[in-house]
Amino acid sequence: MRKHAGLLAAGAATMALAMTGGATAEEKRVEASDGVVFTVKAEPPEGHPLTEVLSGFEFRKEETQDIQLDDFQNPGFLWVERGEAIWNTVEGEAGKSCASCHGDAEESMKGVGAAMPKWNEALGKPVNLEMQIDLCRTEEMGAPAYKFDDDAQKAIVTYVRSQSRGMPIDIQTDGPMEAWWERGKEIYYTRSGQLDMACANCHEDNYGNHIRADFLSQGQSNGFPTYRMKSQGVVSLHNRFKGCMRDVRAEPYKPMSDEFLALEVYVAWRGTGLTVETPAVRN
Repeated sequence: MRKHAGLLAAGAATMALAMTGGATAEEKRVEASDGVVFTVKAEPPEGHPLTEVLSGFEFRKEETQDIQLDDFQNPGFLWVERGEAIWNTVEGEAGKSCASCHGDAEESMKGVGAAMPKWNEALGKPVNLEMQIDLCRTEEMGAPAYKFDDDAQKAIVTYVRSQSRGMPIDIQTDGPMEAWWERGKEIYYTRSGQLDMACANCHEDNYGNHIRADFLSQGQSNGFPTYRMKSQGVVSLHNRFKGCMRDVRAEPYKPMSDEFLALEVYVAWRGTGLTVETPAVRN
């Protein structure tokens, strides 16, 4: 699956729109070593609070960008490979693997990760990739649900999400999803913790500015699960949400709680115009 680094020309991280063509002046695209093209700067959708939508990729140094774009160097692909092995492994009382029902993930999972969280009629709420995979495990495979942030969970989620690399974020926000979008928006703008800060204070009011030795990004979710140099592993979105809340000295919501799920819906919408980069590489 991974392509050798030699296939990526030097400086590809700064490859501009003019080299790929077909987009407006406000867009910027970069190309990975396997030919997948990411939109890292885009025009915002109607009603968006920002004048431009920027991937976290745009806030990284060129060296980090180059690692992400080189499938051979990108350490997140070790998690993709592990996820592929899990996809084909039989588990549970039903004697099934993910592949038993879904076949080749490169075909069946294409676009799935770009549209998550997605409405689940039976549950009467949206589900994200972690939740959907657990539903498959418990209901179809007879296998136990994953413990949150179990390495196997992060690997299979990274693998499934990576099948949508280069595809535009396409999340539903109307119909039954509208109430969840509104709830997520409310959480995004609500100050909390001893520092009395909201998500918007960092990721909307101050993106591009320094926080300690790093740049604040727009907090987009299109690269998650993302490989973080700091932790030497892939990090899930709800883990990152927890980290942000701890940073402002607030009591974090529980992973997979309705609060974080609503926030995931709203944050995904804020990335409309960008493409899935999983596994992205961040500091």
